[in-house]
Amino acid sequence: MLIRLLRIYLAPYRPQLVGVVVLQLMSVTANLYLPSLNAQIIDNGVSVGDISYIWGMGLGMALISAVQILMSVYSVYLGSQAAMGAGRDMRSALIHRIGTFSAREVGVFGAPSLITRTTNDVQQIQMLVVMSVSMLVMAPVMCIGGIVMAMREALGLSWLLLIAVPALALTMGIIISRMLPTFRVMQTRIDAVNRVLREQITGIRVVRAFVRERHEVRRFGIANEQLVETALKVGRLMALMLPTIMLIANMTATAVLWVGGHQINDGHMKIGALGAMMAYIMQILMAVMMASFLAILAPRASVSADRIGAVLETESSVRAPDQPRPFAGDPGVVDVVGAEFRYPGAEQAVLQGIRFRAEPGRTTAIVGSTGAGKTTLINLIPRLIDVTDGAIYLGGRDAREVDLDLLRNQVGLVPQKAYLFSGTIATNLRYGNPDATDEQLWEALELAEAADFVRQMPAGLDTPVAQGGTTVSGGQRQRLSIARVLVKRPRVYLFDDCFSALDVATDARVRENLRAITTDATVVTVAQRISTVRDADQIVVLDDGRMVGLGTHDELLRDSREYREIVESQFSEQEAR
Repeated sequence: MLIRLLRIYLAPYRPQLVGVVVLQLMSVTANLYLPSLNAQIIDNGVSVGDISYIWGMGLGMALISAVQILMSVYSVYLGSQAAMGAGRDMRSALIHRIGTFSAREVGVFGAPSLITRTTNDVQQIQMLVVMSVSMLVMAPVMCIGGIVMAMREALGLSWLLLIAVPALALTMGIIISRMLPTFRVMQTRIDAVNRVLREQITGIRVVRAFVRERHEVRRFGIANEQLVETALKVGRLMALMLPTIMLIANMTATAVLWVGGHQINDGHMKIGALGAMMAYIMQILMAVMMASFLAILAPRASVSADRIGAVLETESSVRAPDQPRPFAGDPGVVDVVGAEFRYPGAEQAVLQGIRFRAEPGRTTAIVGSTGAGKTTLINLIPRLIDVTDGAIYLGGRDAREVDLDLLRNQVGLVPQKAYLFSGTIATNLRYGNPDATDEQLWEALELAEAADFVRQMPAGLDTPVAQGGTTVSGGQRQRLSIARVLVKRPRVYLFDDCFSALDVATDARVRENLRAITTDATVVTVAQRISTVRDADQIVVLDDGRMVGLGTHDELLRDSREYREIVESQFSEQEAR
């Protein structure tokens, strides 16, 4: 998967990568030539006292070094450009793919894991690419070129390389092979820390209300300790690498000096050649070390690539039609025909055999006990999730045959949990209609009974809103969410128990305002309070995922035992009628 991702996302940056290869080849070639020049200075200049030769060759080495530095800097620049661009494109692809997921896929991966995959996992691949473009060309060329140049300078000492290089490579291979499973565990531990931290930040008020700060600190401490423990395992293995490299390098240098010293004493080698041999051996070992460093990054990047690939290869259960068809009639007409929804592998369906028709100018209410499937049914209409059997029709067309954007533009949903985005009140209200004027925003606020508290704010429509809408109360957040849908003016309004945070008087006023502007639109509302739905044109009663009643308030009081139980739990018998 790592190779596949790199091939896909580095393809647009081939010119930069070609430039890196060319510059690195030139830089390494220059670097390999320097020890040979140094040997010539020692043997032909220092040994015989030829100062002019020393100056001439020294200036040549300085010029080669300057050119090498410039080429190395520019190659790193090009490589970083390619790596950062590939990371940007990868994150963009992940966000685009996650944006297509239904609630089912998001639940499978989990929000904390998706965040980690989009940030930390992409960063691991970026780091590998940055280091690879700097070292991947340099390491093999330096190693092979160093061996050739070393044999050219002192063939009698080259047998030492046949011992040192395999020994170093074998040792690094053993250490790195033990790192791979640990890296895989580390990424899951990072997910766990993110999950716990996200839960604690989101639920901080609940934690404080139940005085569970110490428990949550301990819970985070356990996740944190597990991550630290895994990181220490990796750290201990990495800590072995540098001492091992230095040990082998120093032993090799000692052997070269020992054997080379005897050969110089016997007149079989010059002093400059011994110095060059030492430099080449260090370059060869450095090349092996760089390759080992890349090999450290590769396992972790490979694990990250698998996690990223899992997201990119996951197809949403809600798919856009290959050949979308237009609505056959009024998109405000909603027909639910034998709708069923079942989670993968679940023994029992969440919804089963749901049938009703919602039309413009009429209000359809959905009631039922907690867990009856009310929110699931609401989510089926705009295809936030898809039916596993049966069908949902809008405008006489199966919703699965209509373009997703076209479908959802006809539907306005106010979710059970109101959510506002960071920005201002105006930017939140314009979320469904970016071209809405200020007059339209104020009109929607009036209808949602939110205009009064917005006017009292210092900046009015330009008042800043924190992420999630935490700077306003729950009731205000709910009314702003209702106003956001009213700005959109869809053909189908879906209210998922969104009046629960409102007091009875405000609830009544908002519903009265909604009747005035939804006379030509379809309204489907989920509610717990019977007072909210008793005037609905039809009421759908759900019980354990099945539709057990359909009719008006009076009809259901007469014919539906489940509806009577809900009503009697909230009103006396006289009040219910």
